[in-house]
Amino acid sequence: MVTTVRHKVNFYDTDAMAVVHHSNYIRWFEIGRVEFLREAGITLNQLMDDGYVFPITEVSAKYVNSAKFDDELIIETTPEALTKAKMAFTYRILRASDDTLLVTGRTQNVFTSMETGKITRLPENYYNKLKAMLD
Repeated sequence: MVTTVRHKVNFYDTDAMAVVHHSNYIRWFEIGRVEFLREAGITLNQLMDDGYVFPITEVSAKYVNSAKFDDELIIETTPEALTKAKMAFTYRILRASDDTLLVTGRTQNVFTSMETGKITRLPENYYNKLKAMLD
């Protein structure tokens, strides 16, 4: 299942060359990932209240075209893999006005205990919601 979010490029997202600075795409991956969790019926606040965090252990991006100030973006987030200890996502960011592909990417997150800081297995209630999004 693909989760789609629209996002408008802010002026502060651009660099001295008047294009979006490359680091912003990584932040926009997070916007897509958080929306994916919401669509699965999970919020980051719920995870943290239950003692779990979801840090990134791997991230990659391939820059294809540049976005500029005021472009409306489409952030597509697709779950790639899920275990009880980790989850991976792929991303595509496109310019909404002409569907130009700007960036593709991938992240891997691990489920971690806030108490111990160690990787942990996700409880069934969360795992089942995420697994349903992959089917």
